[in-house]
Amino acid sequence: MPLRITPLAEPDHGPSSHRLVWLAEEVPGGGLGPAAVDPPAYPVGTAHLRLFTSPGREHLAELDLAVHPAARRTGVGTRLLEAALAGARAEGRRTVTVQVAGADGADGESGTAFLTARGFRVVLTLTFARLATADAAPAALAALAAEPHPGYRLTSWSGTVPDDLAETFAGSRWAMDDMPMDEMDHGAEVWDVDRVRAAARAVEQRGELLHTVAAVDEADGTIVGFTELVVPGDGGGDGLHYGTGVLPAHRGHGLARWMKAESIRTALTTHPALTGLITDTADSNAPMRAVNDALGYLPTHRSVFLQRELGGGAG
Repeated sequence: MPLRITPLAEPDHGPSSHRLVWLAEEVPGGGLGPAAVDPPAYPVGTAHLRLFTSPGREHLAELDLAVHPAARRTGVGTRLLEAALAGARAEGRRTVTVQVAGADGADGESGTAFLTARGFRVVLTLTFARLATADAAPAALAALAAEPHPGYRLTSWSGTVPDDLAETFAGSRWAMDDMPMDEMDHGAEVWDVDRVRAAARAVEQRGELLHTVAAVDEADGTIVGFTELVVPGDGGGDGLHYGTGVLPAHRGHGLARWMKAESIRTALTTHPALTGLITDTADSNAPMRAVNDALGYLPTHRSVFLQRELGGGAG
């Protein structure tokens, strides 16, 4: 059955990215003219290409490619990939990244094989882990959160950072800059107060709840570490850890475990309907994996990131 690839208008223009979208359709009877005069077509796949626009990331694009199981191994994925790579080149992008979820399952393995056969290479492996709230130990978490850490104190907030902490919180975000990313080109993240606030607003606009716990250096009142947790708007289901970071000069004092224990304790108290908390960590990030293990998180699955550097040839 003939295949039609159609670019679609995408209204998702955020403060740091926008998207291009393509729809793959099988057209009965061979009609490949304008959709308005063709017989009804059957969607069989999509490609979403996110184009980053924030400083330091303008060379990057992130691809999400999906093909209906019944249409796989028929050329649909290849055609969508060609369209997306051509779109990335037209937008001046040099690197395209794809995340393959469930890399240790059959679908993940076939997705990785599909991409590596077309010039992509694996650059990062993440392990996802989950803490079931039924298995959490509130008393132990409370004890961890109450442990003294001389020279530091914890503070927390929901939603957007308070004005009096905004500058120092934005400054602490570069704690993530040296997070192990293996060979992945993640660009240079540039954070300021406006971007911190925009990120919090994006979570709120999705109807979700953002909770942040931060470690403060008592010597000067600056934030030196943070951990973020996003909870569904109804307070149920699984929450998702967005990131945990400690500035290099303050590592080795147990701040990451301290902050995360307080984050979990607060989440369980504030949102008793939560069923679990999910985190993901690079396989090469041994210190954070040890923190998660100590807090009771159990691995669930792995994902891989693949990248392709774009030249001037055809997709």
